[in-house]
Amino acid sequence: MPDARDVSPYDALLLLSFGGPEGPDDVVPFLENVTRGRGIPKERLKEVGQHYFLFGGVSPINDQNRALLHALRKDFAEHGLDLPVYWGNRNWAPYLTDTLREMVRDGRRRILVLATSAYASYSGCRQYRENLADALQTLEAEGLELPKVDKLRHYFNHPGFLEPMIDGVLRSLAELPEDVRDGAHLAFSTHSIPTASADTSGPVEEHGDGGAYVKQHLDVAQQIADAVRERTGIDHPWQLVYQSRSGAPHIPWLEPDICDHLDERHAAGVSAVVIAPIGFVSDHMEVLYDLDTEATARAGELGLPMRRSATVGADPRFAAAIRELVTERAAVERGQDVTPCALGALGASHNLCPVGCCPARAPRPVAAGADSTYA
Repeated sequence: MPDARDVSPYDALLLLSFGGPEGPDDVVPFLENVTRGRGIPKERLKEVGQHYFLFGGVSPINDQNRALLHALRKDFAEHGLDLPVYWGNRNWAPYLTDTLREMVRDGRRRILVLATSAYASYSGCRQYRENLADALQTLEAEGLELPKVDKLRHYFNHPGFLEPMIDGVLRSLAELPEDVRDGAHLAFSTHSIPTASADTSGPVEEHGDGGAYVKQHLDVAQQIADAVRERTGIDHPWQLVYQSRSGAPHIPWLEPDICDHLDERHAAGVSAVVIAPIGFVSDHMEVLYDLDTEATARAGELGLPMRRSATVGADPRFAAAIRELVTERAAVERGQDVTPCALGALGASHNLCPVGCCPARAPRPVAAGADSTYA
């Protein structure tokens, strides 16, 4: 095991997330950031923004990241890790470029990055690496000394990520009426993506038939279902389902959609459903709207008892998992032999994204990988 307090050669951790609006006036500018380069009219963005306006124009993701920052700093301090934690976003303040500039001016030269996405995919991994390269390019143009940036491996099967989700499903089952609880169906939900993107997710050898994206989610779902059976004695049927589709209708995306799945399960006579949003780190807008609003309304229309389990959020076990991933990666960089912590059939993910991993439709510079523009 690596030294639990030695984080050398790293001198900072960067929490890298999606970002979200924090008031009604932020919604359209935020969506313009998200969709930049796609030529979407402002009026259409206002329509899309209705999801945010239902919640006062505020996405919960920024407050959830603040809570995770607090949990990480608290855990690090309690375990003797002298590693400052910064926060930057892809699409809203605090912006990634601004945060990296601050880190450089603070003297940080070896930076680890924690992305708030646990799985392999273009949007959940490579696009963040493109964002890092864009930010480094800006700093280079400003004449600043560039830091070396590495990204933590995918943590979908780390026990500190799995255990809070297992507990969430168990709590949700316990909240169902007793007469429908044992027959409840488990719907494990994640973000739908184009099937072409799913098929090329992960390393090249994993491409095809959903790629690493689907394989990793199925592995997590199986582990949670197995844990629920072991702890309750009930073997609940389950399925991986999808939500939050946003693409053109003629482009194939991963299915089934969660609301269609509720219709199908109701028609099949299931007694109740627990929706577990395993694809999301926190209860951000897509969880609040697509599950707590749309899916909850559909279940109500069907008369189908339903509960939605919690995401990991700022659970102390998740913060501890990040600490373990940091010290694990630091030990690897120091040349030590390390047995990475991972559960399930797939084993630990790669530390360095290989060439061809989660490719973009049009090649762009990236950081923190074997194909990095910035070493």
